[in-house]
Amino acid sequence: MARVREQLDCGLAELRDLARGIHPAVLTERGLEAALDALVQRAPIAVELRAAVPERLDAAIEAAAYFLVSEALTNVAKYAHANTASVDVASTGDSLAVTISDDGVGGADPERGSGLRGLVDRVGAIGGRLEVSSPPGQGTRLRAHLPTHVLGSLNGR
Repeated sequence: MARVREQLDCGLAELRDLARGIHPAVLTERGLEAALDALVQRAPIAVELRAAVPERLDAAIEAAAYFLVSEALTNVAKYAHANTASVDVASTGDSLAVTISDDGVGGADPERGSGLRGLVDRVGAIGGRLEVSSPPGQGTRLRAHLPTHVLGSLNGR
């Protein structure tokens, strides 16, 4: 019951974020690292976050990375039967690498479900690519490579 309650609380928090606009206020105001930290704090399982994004990125890139992690963690909570997950985000010059891994049951296949297919499409829409590795019994690993368009302080953030 406690796990179900945590999942419901997480869903409610996500609905509140959506009610505020396209992306949560913390993403707009404080950037990707702060938004991801808030996201993993609400996750219904233990999630380790390692993020190194030294500058603000284009708003579309930050939003894509945030929603990729949000949807991936939602999938972990719903389907993976995982105990832990990790989120790694690093800016590598001209790309942003985002990796979400879990210790769940594996077997995720983007060709068999709309959830992962939607993530592949979302990442592709901004010129990125998403790799899915999910051997049965060995957890799932999503690795996205997103383009970076660093705007620094020119966009008023």
